[in-house]
Amino acid sequence: MSNIFEELRYAKTHEWVQLTGKLIRIGISDHAQCELGDLVFAEAKPVGMKVKPGQIIGSVESVKTASDLYSPADGVIVASNASLQDQPEQINSDPYASWFVEIELAAAEWPAGLMTATEYKTFIGE
Repeated sequence: MSNIFEELRYAKTHEWVQLTGKLIRIGISDHAQCELGDLVFAEAKPVGMKVKPGQIIGSVESVKTASDLYSPADGVIVASNASLQDQPEQINSDPYASWFVEIELAAAEWPAGLMTATEYKTFIGE
């Protein structure tokens, strides 16, 4: 069973999103890292990049497959977790501490289309 936190929101593409004021922090869910297996590569897009919903903001590769992370909202990347590139395995150890990017939003509100923890549990069949 995956760790799913009530204070976060989740995308159908298995990103978790944390909202603090006008900033969102984004990473991959515990369910996603379990499905991917041992990660051997991770990369986040750079600070200053303007993003739109559905735009790639990072990527991961495991011994089994590769996957991209997508922005849930319009905004600008204001922080990028460079440590993931040197230590992608930290995502497997603690996916909720291993964020990829922080995006500054125009307003302090959840981006549209994200699921609550309860909705995400149903979505992944838990």
